[in-house]
Amino acid sequence: MISNINPFMVETTEKNYLAEELPYEKFKRFGAESLSASELLAIIIRTGTGKSSALDIAREVLTMGGGFEQGLNSLYHLSLEDLMKIDGIGEVKAVKIKCIAELARRMWVEKKRCEVSFNNPDSVADYYIEQLRHEEREYVIMVSLNNALVPINETVISIGTVNSSLISTREVFRNAVKSGAVKILLLHNHPGGNPTPSNCDIAVTKKIKEAGNLMDIQLLDHIVIGDNDYYSFKKEGLL
Repeated sequence: MISNINPFMVETTEKNYLAEELPYEKFKRFGAESLSASELLAIIIRTGTGKSSALDIAREVLTMGGGFEQGLNSLYHLSLEDLMKIDGIGEVKAVKIKCIAELARRMWVEKKRCEVSFNNPDSVADYYIEQLRHEEREYVIMVSLNNALVPINETVISIGTVNSSLISTREVFRNAVKSGAVKILLLHNHPGGNPTPSNCDIAVTKKIKEAGNLMDIQLLDHIVIGDNDYYSFKKEGLL
């Protein structure tokens, strides 16, 4: 019996399959550290389409940063809808990719948590910068501390817009008293990347400092997070 399978098609399919499996095989032979970012992502994506391999799709994902960062950091900014615009990425793959980005963020946080010194602006900024610099809206975080500068509680005081946040003195000290704080530390991010405080940031910091003095709750610092940079009111001698 003569087979009606085209030998050329068999050969082509086999080559495509091997190309598709290359990052996975490379991982098995040399380990994860040998893989590029696109190869690592290709293993997560796993399968391609008739036109594109998983590696092709991964490379396309890593160039989608648009106005934000490209490469792996762009995964923080891409929505499920953005990812699903790529041929070969459905909802399941898009969710997996977003989960990978969140896992990476949490691994960074856990690693840095045991190293942070809340009396050192550099140390505090190093801990929070990776958490906040990717956010597209302004987040205001308050850390409540005891007298030994051990954190008691961390609270998101407010979530603002792209270029403004609202820090309520009343909300700050309501949470501080509730948690039994002796000292507090404020942080917020500037999505535009420039950590220089606005006039509003300066005014509200002064107001919270004065209110804290009256309540015997010290404002230890107010740190503004930018893109891989920060501004500390303590470091600049304003507290």
